[in-house]
Amino acid sequence: MTSLLRRRKPINIFSSSVISHQFYHKLNIISQPIHSHHYPCYEQPKSLNPCRVLLFYASFSTQPSKFPEYEMPSVTWGVVQGRKEKLVSRVIICDYLKGLGIIPDELESLELPSTVEVMRERVEFLQKLGLTIDDINEYPLMLGCSVRKNMVPVLGYLEKIGILRSKMGEFVKNYPQVLHASVIVELAPVVKLLRGLDVEKQDIGYVLQKYPELLGFKLEGTMSTSVAYLVSIGLGPRDIGPMITQYPYLLGMRVGTMIKPLVEYLVSLGLPKKILARMLEKRAYLLGYDLEETVKPNVDCLISFGIRRESLPSIISQYPQILGLPLKAKLSSQQYFFSLKLKIDPEGFGRVIEKMPQIVSLHQHVIMKPVDFLIGRAMPSGDVANMVVKCPQLVALRVELMKNSFYFFKTEMGRPLKELVEFPEYFTYSLESRIKPRYQRLQSKGIRSSLNWMLNCSDRRFEERLQGHYIEAETIGPSFCMGGKLELPGGEIVSDDEEESDDEVLYRRTVSLQ
Repeated sequence: MTSLLRRRKPINIFSSSVISHQFYHKLNIISQPIHSHHYPCYEQPKSLNPCRVLLFYASFSTQPSKFPEYEMPSVTWGVVQGRKEKLVSRVIICDYLKGLGIIPDELESLELPSTVEVMRERVEFLQKLGLTIDDINEYPLMLGCSVRKNMVPVLGYLEKIGILRSKMGEFVKNYPQVLHASVIVELAPVVKLLRGLDVEKQDIGYVLQKYPELLGFKLEGTMSTSVAYLVSIGLGPRDIGPMITQYPYLLGMRVGTMIKPLVEYLVSLGLPKKILARMLEKRAYLLGYDLEETVKPNVDCLISFGIRRESLPSIISQYPQILGLPLKAKLSSQQYFFSLKLKIDPEGFGRVIEKMPQIVSLHQHVIMKPVDFLIGRAMPSGDVANMVVKCPQLVALRVELMKNSFYFFKTEMGRPLKELVEFPEYFTYSLESRIKPRYQRLQSKGIRSSLNWMLNCSDRRFEERLQGHYIEAETIGPSFCMGGKLELPGGEIVSDDEEESDDEVLYRRTVSLQ
């Protein structure tokens, strides 16, 4: 009687209409091939073992996946095995992997599934992501990840935070360790930290694609200390987010060995911390320049080419990229070119670099266009060389604009070429917004002045000069600095804001080049 009751037990379970409906619904799912538009899983076995049907029923009877866009795998870990069976299964699986070209040596201490079907599913899933056998051999430990428990939840979360499915294979290839991670314990806290640092939500995927190793960092480690140090040198907390988006690698840099030594060295050259902070805000990648291998040798190189030490802060603030260039080769090439084509000696070349350091990266055919234009206007090559030393910006100007300004100078103003040689900065001013209006104002008042007096001042100062009863004497011409202000004799700074500090002056020179 007891045995009869036991035999009836499963019959009673399946006779329940509700349970029976759920069970056949599950069987329906199992018996149909699972499809996905982007990550198609794999076709089910053609015949179903009744025992395996029960295993599937047990595995799918739990709550549904939180990431329905990824299909669940079609096979499970298999049946429970004894020690002998496990050894046999491992040999069979390793032979299968070797047959695919996968070297299973690193899987020696790893728990493997009990059947080849499960391992085949993992390999095929990774291949459908876009990984090759070579990619798997680079990190074979990824084969220890369950498709259902590891891969599907992780990939679903990565897609949710902004990594495109089309880029998912590349992401896993670059950082396969992510497949081992826990979404709740490891991945989500890092994303939350990035959002707390003001990285925009839509930029999270971009940041992680550039530097996926961030997902493996501890929150209280390198990331927090690097951010704290950057804030301590003058960067605003809200500046950090854009910096991370631009150059996420800064979060992996150690303060004591990388960031702090670089900052202290640049400050020792005379660069104010305030200006340095603004430079890093605009160009966070500067933090990636190696101090000993790149930055210090480049500074020494500048000095060896005749750059005065006191000019280094201005050069670096105007063109910070100069710290990371292959500078010796570039300077050697440009100095030879300036000597051969422009007849500018090494000392003059040093003054040119001080005023416009971007010239080290300017193509020589670009430099020659304005030079040829000036020589073609009957200017002696020696005068052109002097003009370039006084105002290196000439070699970066568009010839079309120079033609218009020169035509106005010759036809409307009717002045001798000597005045252009004395004040080559004339070509750097806008013809329509500055040269013409001011010349017309002078004409209406019957005033004749030098180009320097007319152009080298702010609008307010120009109006004050027109109201004066005499023309200011000009003994020494101004020095022109790329993107900056004109320094008049006596250290007077000509600008709309007369009370700017030295730091602000240097900063304006920097940002004007953006």
